[in-house]
Amino acid sequence: MARPAFRLDAVLVQAVIAGALSFAHLHELADAAGQTGWKGWAYPISVDLLLVAAWRRLRSDGPSRLAWCWFLIALVASLGANVATAGFLDLAHPPAWLRFGIAGWPALAFLGGTLLAHSHTADDTEPIPPANPAPVPAVEVEQESVPAPRPEPAPITAAAEDAPALAPAPSTPAPAGPAVPAALVDHARKLAADHHARTGAPIDTDTLRARLGVPPHLADAIAAQLA
Repeated sequence: MARPAFRLDAVLVQAVIAGALSFAHLHELADAAGQTGWKGWAYPISVDLLLVAAWRRLRSDGPSRLAWCWFLIALVASLGANVATAGFLDLAHPPAWLRFGIAGWPALAFLGGTLLAHSHTADDTEPIPPANPAPVPAVEVEQESVPAPRPEPAPITAAAEDAPALAPAPSTPAPAGPAVPAALVDHARKLAADHHARTGAPIDTDTLRARLGVPPHLADAIAAQLA
């Protein structure tokens, strides 16, 4: 399979031009601050490498406080050099804070590069607790029902065979009726005598029950005692 022909991209060309200009401004600023020779060329390389490392960390591992911090530090160093070389500072007589910053940059860049290369994403991001696994439902095992053993009949001994049969207990006669208080019977006699004196006939059970206000079975028992 043939590889596609190389084509110039406008974005790539723009990136190369911007990188070259930024590199030249950083070298000019370092040279003005006293970093001559190879040190003046190493300063812009250090700034651009830290910027690329922080951006690569953001693209590969996602946003994090560490990567954003060092990306902004390298961006400020690069942007500050571009602005400083535009005539805002007298590079023939650079201020003390500029010389101090240029001289201390290697240690700062080394610290940032080491942290970006040897730290994990979990160190600067909040860990996500694992979700609780769903409880596995317990499987109920049905146990086979074992029939209970039937008790064996007790052997009949010879003494039990020779024992005489027990005679049935005599049945007690059932009570004739409910017990009637004597006072109620005397009151019923007075009502019966009054009824006979007025009508000339003995009092019947229904009339006796109505005059006494008792249930039918109790009226029958009282009538039986009056007869």
